[in-house]
Formats: sequence, structure tokens, C-alpha cells
Amino acid sequence: MFPLVYEINTRIWLRKLSALHNRKVTLGDIPESEFAFFSTCGFDIVWLMGVWRPSLYSRAIATAHPGLRTSFLEHIDEVDPGDIASSPYSIPSYTVNETLGGEQGLLEFHSRLHSLGIRLMLDFVPNHLSLDNEWLPQHPEYFMPLSRAEWNNDHGSGFEYTRGKYLACGKDPYFAPWTDTLQLNYARMETHEMMIGNLHKISALCDAVRCDVAMLVLKSVFNTTWSRLSGPMTQEFWTSAIASVRKKHPEFLFLAESYWNKEWELQQLGFDFTYDKPFYDFISSSPVNVEKLSGHLRAQWEYQKHLCRFIENHDEPRAAEKIRLNNKAAALVLLTAPGMHLVHQDQISGFHKKIPVQLVRQSPEINDTDLEELYKKLFILQKKPLFQEGQIDWLDLNTACSSHCFGFRRSYGDEHAFVLANFSATGIAIEFRHPSLEKTDISTLNIMSSENVDKSDDIVYEPPFLHVHLAPHEAVVIIP
Repeated sequence: MFPLVYEINTRIWLRKLSALHNRKVTLGDIPESEFAFFSTCGFDIVWLMGVWRPSLYSRAIATAHPGLRTSFLEHIDEVDPGDIASSPYSIPSYTVNETLGGEQGLLEFHSRLHSLGIRLMLDFVPNHLSLDNEWLPQHPEYFMPLSRAEWNNDHGSGFEYTRGKYLACGKDPYFAPWTDTLQLNYARMETHEMMIGNLHKISALCDAVRCDVAMLVLKSVFNTTWSRLSGPMTQEFWTSAIASVRKKHPEFLFLAESYWNKEWELQQLGFDFTYDKPFYDFISSSPVNVEKLSGHLRAQWEYQKHLCRFIENHDEPRAAEKIRLNNKAAALVLLTAPGMHLVHQDQISGFHKKIPVQLVRQSPEINDTDLEELYKKLFILQKKPLFQEGQIDWLDLNTACSSHCFGFRRSYGDEHAFVLANFSATGIAIEFRHPSLEKTDISTLNIMSSENVDKSDDIVYEPPFLHVHLAPHEAVVIIP
């Protein structure tokens, strides 16, 4: 019900594997040890981020961009031209990058995943395409027109694609334009048809898509941002696009990258899962926003069960760097809460350095073996029917420091588990009561701590209360 997803930066991964095995590794000849890792961890979906043919314009812009160069040098001390690539979200064609193994290599990788019961997810970018995309020469009408006056007012807002003719760069209305992209014009139905065609092409290669900034092509968002230039978008894209793909591939899965509280709206249009950015924001804040996090986890089940929760991905800082002392507790809460769970490459090893998506060389870091052991246990726990199917309800905790701790219960049939977390710098004594505790045998409790310590002496049952002592930055799962 709740898939465990592993996100891989494909270009970085293949480069690291090639160095490790002293040969060029492509998607068609991935070492067996990698598939053993996927299987051992219990990943249901592997998301290969960045497999599409690269944009020459995007790479040139990335190479010359002073701000990006600063981010590169924050990750590695010296940057060679060969370390820089195009943005994986500036796509000229939904054709698999030949240097990664091409379509045949991807199909081989897909087949090997399927033999293990693992599905493959790829990227779909609905809002924009690269400056050098394959459709522009014959079909400029697919893109957002821009007047010369608008372009003169801000050269970064558009691209002179032929002499005296301009198109708008792709953008999120709250940020500057992405200057290596062109905005698609969803006021025209021809654009809908072209992008649905791309979805069909992708769906022949994989089992799921992660749809980049999916909320930007909602009719309401598009019209607010672009209708002055294009006229109104009259029909939702996602309704027809998802239905069209599912007609041929009924089990195909759609994940939306979504912000601005658009999750429910996207779920209603057919998405299986939507990013849960509020969960990330609340649990990664310093201090952790326990009040808002607990309120968010009280949301209706029909909404919660379609959320994709994460504490790290390629857009966000590394969890070990941002969440720091609460990282282990956050990982435990993440993987015991309902919803799809997204785990980013090297997250389980506690890497600290975020990799700019245009960089294809990674700085070496030391693995956090204690964190890796915790994740192994949590991956096993996440697969239990209790955490796959179980409903969530809130615990009323009696503690002097309620602003720094919280707890919930998962229940499925006769099974249940209590999840408690302390995000403070001091130890906390907690007590709570619940009707299910009346039949509890304290000697048979199964207790997992984020700190990998024996908690048997820290939990006492004095009916009707269960008393628990949590160390600083510790979370536990208690299964009667």
C-alpha cells in the first residue's frame, strides 16, 4: 500500500560505479551487488533521476553561471568542465541518454528490477522543455509567446528563438525564470496532446513517473501566471493525461512534486501520491515544529494515505546536515508514519553535502554506520502490515515538555504500535494511557530506539499509564 522509493542521481551513480569497478558502467550492465542492495533494503520503486538526453544549451548555461559555480565549489574544491552537465530538468527530448546506456540499457535495468518485484520510476517535466528541444523548430506554438517589449524589460524572462521572435522561459511564479528552459503553453490543446504523447513514450519504459512541479500546470495556477500572455487554459491537463496512460497501463503510478497546499487538488485529479512538503518543513525546522507536525498528522486518512513523505531529496539539503541531532528520530518518525516513503541516495549513510543537479562528480564522505543500521531495521519495520495498512490516531501525552515531543499510534486489526519522539536537548519523562494497554504484557514489548539502546528499563507500565523515558533527540517504536 505504501511504497518505499529509492531516488538515485543516475549520472553520479554510474560515475561512482565506473570508478569502483574500474570499467565504464551503464544501465545495461549494473553490478549484481546494486540489485542485492535494492532487494535487501526492501525498496518497492527505484527512481532513476536524470536519464533523459542532455541539453547542450543547459550545460553551456550551467558552465558559465557564477551562482551555480559557487554551489559547485561548495561541494568539491576544484571543478573541471567535465564535472558539469545540463540540468536533468531541462529536457530536449524524452530519449534515454546514450552515454548512460540508451533505451536498450534502461530496458535491461528495468527487466532486472522486475525480476526482483521492484518497479522503475522516471522523471516527467510537464511545465517546460529545454531551449534546444526537438519540437521548437516546427512548433513554436507549443510554447509561451513573449513580446519584444517584455524581453527588453527583462532579458532573463525569455529566449530569442529566431530573429525578432521571443518565447518565455519556464518559471515558478515565486522565483526567477529557469533560463535554460522554455515555458509550455497549456492554453493550446496541441500542447496537451504533445505532452500526453511524451507520457505514453515514458510509460513504455517504466512503471511510474515523478512529475516535476506538477502544480504549475494546474489550470488555476497556469492562468494566474500566464493567461495575460497566452489566453486562458480551459481544461485540466492531469485529468486527461493520467486517464490516457492508465487506459493502456492500468497499474501505472503517478507521483506529483507539489507545493502551496495543492496536494489534495492533485490527488483528486488522479495522482496516486503527492509530495508532503509540510511534513518535511515541520520536522526539519529548528526547533522541530511539533505543534504543526502533530496537527498535520491528524489530517483525514484519505488525504494522508496519498502523501509521499521524505526528510531529504535532490532539491533539499541533506537530512544529516539540516536536521542534525534529530536526524535519527526524524527517520524513525518518517518510516512509521503512513504514506509513500522516499529515501534519497546516500541518505541512509548520513552524507552531509548536497549535490547540485548539474554536477556529475561527488565529494567523498564517510558513512555513518550507526545510521545505516537504524535504516535497515526501519526498512524491515515499514514492511509490516501494521505500518502498511494501519490507521493513525494521536496520543495524549502527559509530560512537562510537550512542545518538544509527540506520539501517535498505528493500528491494524488486533495489532498496534506506539511511536514517541523527543526532539529536545534534554531527557523527557512521558506517560500516556490508551485502552489497548489494558491487555498489554510489559514483558513482551518489542521496543526499537533510534539510538539503538536497550529501553527495557526506561518503560514501566502502571495501569492505566505507560511511563516512558526518552533521551535527548530519541524516538522509539513500542509494539505490544
